[in-house]
Amino acid sequence: MPPLISVVGISNSGKTTLVEKLTRELISRGYRVATFKHTPGGANFDEPGKDSWRYLQAGSQAAVVSAPDGVALIKPVASEASLDELVRLLGEDYDIIIAEGFKHSDIPKIEVHRKGVGSLLSGLSRLVAIVTDEPLETRARQFSPEDIKDLADLLEKGFIKPQQERTSLYINGAPVPLGSWPREVITKVILSMASSLKGVGEIKSLDIFLRRGSKETK
Repeated sequence: MPPLISVVGISNSGKTTLVEKLTRELISRGYRVATFKHTPGGANFDEPGKDSWRYLQAGSQAAVVSAPDGVALIKPVASEASLDELVRLLGEDYDIIIAEGFKHSDIPKIEVHRKGVGSLLSGLSRLVAIVTDEPLETRARQFSPEDIKDLADLLEKGFIKPQQERTSLYINGAPVPLGSWPREVITKVILSMASSLKGVGEIKSLDIFLRRGSKETK
């Protein structure tokens, strides 16, 4: 999947502002960026009476609202979606995905700290950097809120460029880790077969979807 990093911190520390600034900086460098946010309290994504609400009430498993300036997907879930599921909903055609929240996840994190708002979060795993407006006693790399270019450099060199070429495999909706050898074999076989098809030009990305029917029982 695309490199995924989360921006975490206590309430009102400036997480959304940092995500905005990082997104603008990385896009200015020519990268494709996707974002999503974790809302722990739950949210009402559709209003009763709306057409999409009526579709869902009728039993539709997902509803898409399409307009000239955007597309919205509404998909009810029985339990909170995992990060893998959210990435699959977004698709993989991005250079990096920046999430806000998910402090208990096992993905790399940037913590935002602001003087006078509160203390640092405790027990964070895979802390890559801290964005802070005051010096802190910590081993993690520190950036000021104005060091957006330097922080973007860190993401570019440490996350984006190492994963610009990738092959992902999902089986029954779950990602399957691929070592270098199976990844190379799968990539070469699929590219070779696809390239031999009539009318296929240069392949920059390729998606395959397979669904098998259930076996009939006698």
